[in-house]
This record gives sequence, C-alpha cells and structure tokens, in this order.
Amino acid sequence: MHRFAKVSLSLISLSIAQQSVALAQERDRNKIPDQYKWDLTHIYPSDGAWRKEKEQVVAQFPGIENYKGKLGSSAKSLLGCLDLVTNLSKELSRLLSYTSMSSDQDTRDSKYLGMVQEMTQIYSDFSARASFIEPEILKMSRSTIDGFLAEEQGLIIYRQYLDDILRRKDHTGTEAEEKIIADASLMSDAPGAIYNIFSNADFPDPEVTLSDGKTVKLDKAAFSLLRASVNREDRRKVFATFFGRIHDYRRTFGTQLNAEVKKNIFYKKARKYESCLHAALDGSNIPVAVYHSLVDNVNKNLSTFHRYLHLRKRILGLDELHYYDLYAPLLKDVDLKYSVEEAQKHILASLTPLGEEYRDVSRKAFSEKWIDMFPNEGKRSGAYSNGSAYDVHPYMLMNYNGKYDDMSTLTHELGHTMHSWFSNKSQPYSTASYSIFVAEVASTFNEALLIDYMLGQIRDDETRLSLLGNYLEGIKGTAFRQTQFAEFELKIHELGERGEPLTGDVFDSLYYDITRKYYGHDQKVCTVDDEIRSEWAYIPHFYYNFYVYQYATSFTASAALSEQAKAGDKATVKQYIEFLSSGSSDYPINLLKKAGVDMTTGEPFELTMKKMNRVMDEMEKILAGMGM
Repeated sequence: MHRFAKVSLSLISLSIAQQSVALAQERDRNKIPDQYKWDLTHIYPSDGAWRKEKEQVVAQFPGIENYKGKLGSSAKSLLGCLDLVTNLSKELSRLLSYTSMSSDQDTRDSKYLGMVQEMTQIYSDFSARASFIEPEILKMSRSTIDGFLAEEQGLIIYRQYLDDILRRKDHTGTEAEEKIIADASLMSDAPGAIYNIFSNADFPDPEVTLSDGKTVKLDKAAFSLLRASVNREDRRKVFATFFGRIHDYRRTFGTQLNAEVKKNIFYKKARKYESCLHAALDGSNIPVAVYHSLVDNVNKNLSTFHRYLHLRKRILGLDELHYYDLYAPLLKDVDLKYSVEEAQKHILASLTPLGEEYRDVSRKAFSEKWIDMFPNEGKRSGAYSNGSAYDVHPYMLMNYNGKYDDMSTLTHELGHTMHSWFSNKSQPYSTASYSIFVAEVASTFNEALLIDYMLGQIRDDETRLSLLGNYLEGIKGTAFRQTQFAEFELKIHELGERGEPLTGDVFDSLYYDITRKYYGHDQKVCTVDDEIRSEWAYIPHFYYNFYVYQYATSFTASAALSEQAKAGDKATVKQYIEFLSSGSSDYPINLLKKAGVDMTTGEPFELTMKKMNRVMDEMEKILAGMGM
C-alpha cells in the first residue's frame, strides 16, 4: 500500500473516532443520528398500538380464574391454565419492555414513567389472579403430575417448572398467603424505582472545573469518562466532587437502600427462608455455600489483587496509589480510543471462534438498530441488554464514550444479547429466560475473546502493556470488585435481619471498611480516600437482590470455557452454544456442568487466579525490557 493510502486511511479512522467522541459528548438526543438509536417500533409501532395491546391482554385476565379449583381434575385443565398464564406473561413482558426502554431513553419523561407504573399495577393484578396456581399444584401428588405429563404431551415444556414447584414446596404458602405476597408486589419495586429516578433524573449533578479551564457537569456518563483522565489532579477533583455530592445525599440514598433490604426481609419471612441470601439463591437452586466460598476465596487471594495494584502504581510512576488512580490509562501515551465502527470490526473479528451464526446475528445487532449507543440528557446510565421481548429480538442500551472500556462493555452486552437470542430461538417461552447465575457467562466470555484478539493484533510493548492492564482491570472489576459488593450486600442484609439500624452513615462506615480491606489501605497498597465511603450509593445493583456475586462466579466460569474455545476445541464451542440455547431448561449449576465447568468446586476461581498471575508475569517481563 502506498504511503498516501496509509495516511488517508489514518485520517479517515481519526475522523470517524472524532465523530464518535463528538456524539458521545452530544447530550441532545434529537441531534444523535438514528443509526445509533434503537428502534422500538419493532416491538410496537406506536404508543397507541402499545395501549391497544395492553387493553387486549388485560381483558384476558378473568379467564385465569376459570381454572381455579380445577387444576388437579385433568391434564387438559392443567395444560389450559399453564398455556394461558404463560402466553399472558409473554405479552406482559413485551409490554413492559417497550415502556421501560422508552422511559430509559429519557428518565425525565413522565409519560413513559406513567406507563411503567401502569405495568406495575397490571403485573400485581396478574400475579394476584394467578396466585392459586402453585398452591393447587402442590396439592397434587408426584404420581398425579407424572401421570399428567405422560398423558398430555403439551405439558412436557412445563416439566422443569412443575418439578421446581415441588422442590420449593416448603417455601410456598397457602392460596391466601400467595395472594398477599402477590399483592405486595405493588410496593416491592418502590425502592429501586425511586433510586432510578432520583439518581438519573432528579439528582443535582455537581459541576467541576478541570485543568483546561472548562467547567463540566458531572452526570454519571461524564464521571465515567473523566475518571479515566490522564491528568491526575483532574481525576482527584472529579472523584472528590462526584462522590462528595453523593455523600451530601447519603441520608436519602440510605433510606432507599434500607427500604430495599426491608423488602427482601419481608419476602424471606413470607417464604419461610433462613435468610435473605437463602431466599435469593434458592430460586435458581444455588447452594449458599457457592456465595460464601466466593467471598472466602477472594479474601484469601487479596495478595494477588494487591500485586496488581502494586504493578499499576509502578507503571503509573506514582509514589502513592490512590483510589482515583484506578481508572487512569496505564500509559499516558497510549490512549486507546475506538469509534463505534472500529469497535464493531474488532468485536466481530474476535467472535470468530464461536462460528458464523454467532457472528451473523451479532452483525444484525449493529446494523438493524438493536442498540441505543450514545449518552443523552436524562438517559439511564450504564449499559444493559434486554431480551424479554421474546417474539422480537434483544435490545442493548449503551453510553458509549469511545474508550477501550466502552468497546469491552459493548461486546459484554452483546454476549447477553446472543444468550437471549439463542435461548429465545431454541426454547419455548416457559424455559427461555435464563437464570441470573449464568447470565454473566456469555458477557464475560465475549470480553475474554476480545482481549485475546486485540493482543494478537498488537506487538508494540506499550500498547500490549495497556491491553494486558485492561484484562487485569476486567478481573479487578469482576472477580474482586463485584465480590467486594457481594460482601457488602450480605453484611447489610445480616444487619437488617438482626434488626440493627441501616442509615446512610451506617452504609458509609461498612462500605468504607470493606473497601479499605480489599484495596490494602492499611498496608499502604492503595489509599482509599474519604469520599469513597459513599460509593455504595452509586451502585444500582444493590437493588437487584444478591445479583452482583454472579458477575464473579460467571467470570470464573467463562474464563475456563473461553480458554478451551480459543484453543480451537470444537467440542467446547458446540457445548457452549448448546449452553446459550438452554435457557432455564435445567438448573444453572447443571447447565454449566454440561458446558464443562463445575461451580460447586473452587477450581474455576483457582484457574482465574493462575491466569491473572501469568498476565502479571508477562507485564513485568515487558516492563523489564522497557527499563521501567
């Protein structure tokens, strides 16, 4: 290729990257090109069509009660009831997907917020009307249910559901009790809903003046971008300003999180569980020992984490590492920026080991407007994939800022999307929704493939060092940080179960102590500054009822699986696609065993720690060669 051609391509690439950065900074949604916004008309063509469908679905609710007292009379009656309720549930999920994603585009829009509230009421009514089903099924004997399954082939798709009801018999109430529990759902989403609106729409975001003289409004998207500034004083000011403002509202955030804990305690008592942890994990039949083992294993391996923190301090050339240095680029001269188009190219190439079908559907996600890519005023922060519109396709929300982390987040959410796509394609609705325990396997699997691909393309020592550092950041953010969150979440529930107060100041103190332990504050590994005590109020996952530990368990599972897939093991790839296609057709521990990893043992975590140390060995070798 001629030098002119190379320069031209470089200029085009730079132009595209600059366009992506400009779009990431554009906060007016109307000015963002449609190609970077999802198309919710694939779900419903208009709000009017949504409302018409909602009315038609609600009109079918009375039909549920026609089966009351009759489920044990015949296989046909049981099938009729389960088919009706399952179909209504599918349509309700589609209705909610439309409203929730419409609201997430701009959380300040009261119209869509009102529609979400309508759905809350409708779901409560639906649950109350269907509350007799599980108690009636529990009145049947195992032999009766087996006889019905043999007699009526249509019931086969509900076998897992029926087996699970019998498994949870001790935690299912009477018909009257189940109705009360169902009615309580009218209030149960309040803590998370209030947190979402307050933190994303009504929170008074602070402003900070940076070293270049510019004053920036620190919303969550801006904080996520600026915490990675190469200017250390800017990072310090951004952290102090952002979390300082959150600290000012710790009483409000504390009241919200206390309400979430109290909600979980109510359901734990109503369901007759030993603890909130037992209640949360039993839905997917996960032994609580898995949770405790994760926390114990991470605490036993904090020295490995501290080795990484020492390495980060060395590369940054700092005398003292602070918490606000944890997101800084490892090398100032290596600023990894990727336009959306560049990210798409790299992601698709990295997915080659998973086969053409996987890559073809991934291309559709990029080209057919499944993704809402850039941040805008009022948009929900963070990123997610929503695959609950069963008959349509999954959607992805992003807040893309053009960094390597954003590209990694994009392939992470694409992993969720592909999991949903394969499950929805292969499973009936009744078993299409997968457990949250396995939800993060596909996402972190994609991340592992991306970092491996990028390292395979780059020979430059500084860039490789930066990417290896990004890989370690993934382990830090997933295996260690999420377990840190999990330990905090467990302790606040234990305090609540003992009847102890849960205020913003209590949360501050507990979170600060745990964070300092993880980051080796007292050992002078990393200084955890005072404002970090309020970081808990920045984490929306504490409203997801013991969700975060699964990031860590899934990461260790995907690390083991992805190593085999990258080595070209076709059998592993076949098993992995089958795993993605399995939905909830079996319990998650069993599904992972079929895929090739046993999460009831410590082996997946041990393998992850070994790989982490191998990466640090390579980084230290590169540093030695660079004379650093």
